[in-house]
Amino acid sequence: MAETGLGMAARTDWAAWQESWDRQQEWYMPDREERFRVMLDMVEALVGPEPRVLDLACGTGSITDRLLKRFPKATSTGVDLDPALLAIARGYFDGDGRVTFVTADLKDPDWTRALPYASYDAVLTATALHWLHSDDLTTLYGQLGGLVRDGGVFMNADHMIDESTPRINAAERAHRHAHMDRAKADGALDWAEWWALAAKDPVLAEPTARRFEIYGEHADGDTPSAAWHGRTLREAGGFGEARTVWRSPSDALVLAVK
Repeated sequence: MAETGLGMAARTDWAAWQESWDRQQEWYMPDREERFRVMLDMVEALVGPEPRVLDLACGTGSITDRLLKRFPKATSTGVDLDPALLAIARGYFDGDGRVTFVTADLKDPDWTRALPYASYDAVLTATALHWLHSDDLTTLYGQLGGLVRDGGVFMNADHMIDESTPRINAAERAHRHAHMDRAKADGALDWAEWWALAAKDPVLAEPTARRFEIYGEHADGDTPSAAWHGRTLREAGGFGEARTVWRSPSDALVLAVK
């Protein structure tokens, strides 16, 4: 008898897919866990250990995974448009009543209507919003201003390039890519290789094909500076304070407080 898609999905090792996604991302960002740690430190400091969180552009739920392991009484709504990454997230968190996932396009002006709550203690995102151009990101920041409760927080950890330091940027990039080349020689998967594996998986092949129809190969968005993010969060989002709370030579974590 032919096996049904439901049967195959039930036996898919979602934890292994979650782990492989994390390893692939760490190839690009060896300090990825450090930014998550600082992010959750700031959640605890500003809104406490039982937050209602919106995991924005959640992917496989990397933030939600770390959130719930550190704060067992937290709840999370993950929102994304990518059908393959959402399939992994839904499979990995299946049966966990603390987690809800929503399919929505952040460029849709009405995307917030799909959310189960009107407000959140914290909206968190990492390595995702560089898929948007600055105009779309400005609009999104305005929408987030209405989702974060008074006293709540928004945090974005992403590529934030300071264009005023080209020599520093070039040296950092060369050093980082040399490290990546060594890791690649030791067997690390890059973005394209990871997606090639997903495309061959019996359960993920169809959602992977759909995600490439939606997104193409990769983002063509912008990577404005951390100063731009802070200023835009204050001006467009109505946040009272916003600044960098973690920084690497190429990336930053910007925190805004409503």
